[in-house]
Amino acid sequence: MSGVNQLEGPDRERDTAFMRRALALAREGWGQTAPNPLVGAVVVRGDRIVGEGFHARYGEAHAEVNALRAAGGAANGATLYVTLEPCAHQGKTPPCTDAVIAAGVSRVVIPVRDPSSIARGGLERLRTAGVRVTVGIERETALELNAAFFNAHVSDKPWVTMKLALSAEGAIAGADRHPRWLSGLESRREVHRMRAAADAIAVGLGTVIADDPALTVRDVPAPRVAPTRVVFDSRLRIPRAAAVVRTARETPTIVVARQADEPGAALLRDAGVNVLIASSAGDALRQLYQRGVRALLVEGGASLAGSLLNDHLVDRLVIFQTPVRLGDGALPAFGCASAEVRREIAGAPIVERRVFGNDVMTTAALHPIPCSPD
Repeated sequence: MSGVNQLEGPDRERDTAFMRRALALAREGWGQTAPNPLVGAVVVRGDRIVGEGFHARYGEAHAEVNALRAAGGAANGATLYVTLEPCAHQGKTPPCTDAVIAAGVSRVVIPVRDPSSIARGGLERLRTAGVRVTVGIERETALELNAAFFNAHVSDKPWVTMKLALSAEGAIAGADRHPRWLSGLESRREVHRMRAAADAIAVGLGTVIADDPALTVRDVPAPRVAPTRVVFDSRLRIPRAAAVVRTARETPTIVVARQADEPGAALLRDAGVNVLIASSAGDALRQLYQRGVRALLVEGGASLAGSLLNDHLVDRLVIFQTPVRLGDGALPAFGCASAEVRREIAGAPIVERRVFGNDVMTTAALHPIPCSPD
């Protein structure tokens, strides 16, 4: 874009280090800011941080304002590193660009522009006010951090992350199909952290029958809004004694079916379950999006995984590879996925790899993150 410097500054490594600090701060708002993005900000004079801040909760002050308040008069002539373009509109809070200009900041560094046509335009206002602007530092990391936010501005479906815990041979259940933990405590805590950032958590009917999961967030800070539970159950065979049905009045629960059997649907509705009729998985995702689901975490099992993968509806695949062996007859994780999809998974770019106890978590990018041009 004309007038926006892409690689301005004498020391890109210095810019990268401060932006990474801003990204770390942004994560402090995990689970609290949706539908707004996670944003962090750092105010720097010379080589010293004089103010830091992050967007702590939806409806509260934005990261830039918190960082500038912490910096006080030291913000005059300083550089502001912020993980998303400062907003230029009056929403629940005043425009951040006004605060940046009023503070006397001389330079602003961002990874990526805001995709929102309403909030976008901050960089033009800053440039008009004489503030130098640099765009592109740590761009890919910033996109991954707020993938669901960027996707929501161009898609009619949620950003879908599929999580699977696999045995050493790549299976999700033993020959007897009895439920058992594959991943360790550290991995399971990370999954609950992932749940805290999701608008909804989805499983198939088989997982409900085998595991009777609660699909709630535990062992990590509670999210601002508890994620909705979603069960894909084409013929409404979910047990009425299932935990997600018994607690449907406490935590929103949706059962996705192909057609409504009136007696079965009525019983579920009486229990507080919302029955959603969808002609396909894609149709179900579009309806979930219309209900406010922007980030969907899918936790299995093999049939649901194969269906979503075969329809190319999964954006990120997160695999917790464990050392547990399940032996002969184990259920392959991707046994319901086509050979083409399995090849795509094998060749997908890896965006993150981390170790949790004895498990290795790998995140593969099956689709790029949609983003407005800089």
